[in-house]
Amino acid sequence: MDASIQTAHMAIRRQARSCQRKGEGGRGPHRARPRIQTTTAVDPNQMKALTFKRYGKSHDIGFSERARPTLQPDELLVEVHAAGVNPIDNMIPTGIFKPVVKFELPATLGSDVAGIVIDVGSRVTRFKRGDAIFASVFDLGRGTIAEYVAVPESAAALKPANLDFVQAASLPMVALTSWQALTERADLQPGQKVFIPAGSGGIGTIAIQLAKHLGATVGTTTSTGNVALVNSLGADEVVDYKQQDFETVLRGYDIALGTMRGDTIEKSLAILKPGGRIVSLVGPLDAAFARARRLNVVLQFVFAMMSRKIIRLANKHNVAYSFLFVRPNGTQLAKIGELLEAERIRPVIDKVFAFDQAKQALEYLAQGRAKGKVVVKIK
Repeated sequence: MDASIQTAHMAIRRQARSCQRKGEGGRGPHRARPRIQTTTAVDPNQMKALTFKRYGKSHDIGFSERARPTLQPDELLVEVHAAGVNPIDNMIPTGIFKPVVKFELPATLGSDVAGIVIDVGSRVTRFKRGDAIFASVFDLGRGTIAEYVAVPESAAALKPANLDFVQAASLPMVALTSWQALTERADLQPGQKVFIPAGSGGIGTIAIQLAKHLGATVGTTTSTGNVALVNSLGADEVVDYKQQDFETVLRGYDIALGTMRGDTIEKSLAILKPGGRIVSLVGPLDAAFARARRLNVVLQFVFAMMSRKIIRLANKHNVAYSFLFVRPNGTQLAKIGELLEAERIRPVIDKVFAFDQAKQALEYLAQGRAKGKVVVKIK
């Protein structure tokens, strides 16, 4: 082959290989392919929620996709901005409240909510789209650790203007519990003495402030590190339980709230005057509660047996015992909101968790070390 022709052929082959390497003409194997933008379709009828699928020790708590709530005529559809976490949220999945509170499984956890109304039922008159509200939905078979929740109009109140959503979400259940225990069940009067154990806890931090607003003298217990906190909330007599036993220090009390399990309620009998009252928020449940809930006679008998010992001991001290099961109440929550706006009461928040850490929020609360409330921030 003529040398010049051979040289030309070699040059052509080199050029071809070079073009292939560089991807000339848009067909080379090393050419970067354009990225195709894809979007995941979002179903507007679905929402993310923290749920449990079954009762018992093996209950499975985790996130799942659920249908958005379907509004009843008397309900608000609320876009959840924050959800308060309460000890009851760890108890419900165990099944302990199955005879009392009905959930359709899988069930969403959470009892307290603060958020924005995005739709209203046909019979709603007190709220409109765009209103910022807070509420407790405990005992209504629904949960708030979710993107949306349906709230009965009767359970909601306008969010206090001076609180953000996290602060507002920390309050409904503990504030309503304190209100119903002190004003309804105990009929607390100015000048009376009320014992509120665990003063640095979720209920304690609010109940102390409410009792002081109502004109009471307040005694409480707490650990050494939390003495300053409960003093700042207005407590008059503070017992450091690591140093002293409250039943040997306190005397002449009219009312005791049962905020702790164990023998605290029985020990409270020693500090109460004859004619005093114990209002328990943690049990044991009694027959009066079963009758009020219209539970069957078997459960009435069971609850009567559960509370038999404490009622017998209370009678010996001429003290009345009753169990309080908090109920949602928007009218009462609105009154509490007025106290919050007037700064007669302030929220106490221990820790805020992101939405995707909601399960960790429950685990943290279960440790029993929170000072005030634990809240999940949804938005």
